[in-house]
Amino acid sequence: MILTDYYKFVHLPDSSKTRRDCTASTKTYPDFEALRNKAEKLFVYFGDVPAQFGGDVHRKADKAITKTKSISSVFVPDVNLTFAHGDIRGTNDAILIIFDADYTTLEIFVARGQKNTRHNLWQMLAAGELDDEISELRTRAVTELVTDK
Repeated sequence: MILTDYYKFVHLPDSSKTRRDCTASTKTYPDFEALRNKAEKLFVYFGDVPAQFGGDVHRKADKAITKTKSISSVFVPDVNLTFAHGDIRGTNDAILIIFDADYTTLEIFVARGQKNTRHNLWQMLAAGELDDEISELRTRAVTELVTDK
């Protein structure tokens, strides 16, 4: 399998505009697991790229996932599709993201060691070539309690 881990983040009605809480995951990716708070809740912030992020116009990200520092820049190669890609800062891991039209829900799929092939993986995602792997990871995911902040 190319895709190794799965995390579903959702914007909850009473949270800030950019906060996304984890509602389901495989709980297997160390870099995300390290972001959990003392109550074992996992959340990130998703929004426009902060002004202090670098990058020239040819590689400037569309969005960013953060939590006190950058986790990943998010690139949306085709605005007609609800798929994006990025990589986890400080690792060789790629991420693929499936989102809804208003970015309320983000499904993040990790491909460990695939940082340099993330655009190719995005193309595979867009072509439906990763559907079986996506289904399997969704099945393995456990629901997470998110009522407390």
